[in-house]
Amino acid sequence: MNTTIAISQNIRDQIKEFGSKGETYDEILARLLHSAKERQIQDILMDTSDCVPIEKALAEAKKKWQK
Repeated sequence: MNTTIAISQNIRDQIKEFGSKGETYDEILARLLHSAKERQIQDILMDTSDCVPIEKALAEAKKKWQK
């Protein structure tokens, strides 16, 4: 089932710039969404904000599990 969405002519023209000859707006948007989702996953996987250096992690593990 298809639907209609209202967008400005400027946005439509920008979307068109991402397309190839013969490609529909649906195909262009589907490809862009797929790319955006892959980028989000990559950003999540590569996020180092909660990481600690391996040396620190090993030192903490040794303290925690001393024999």
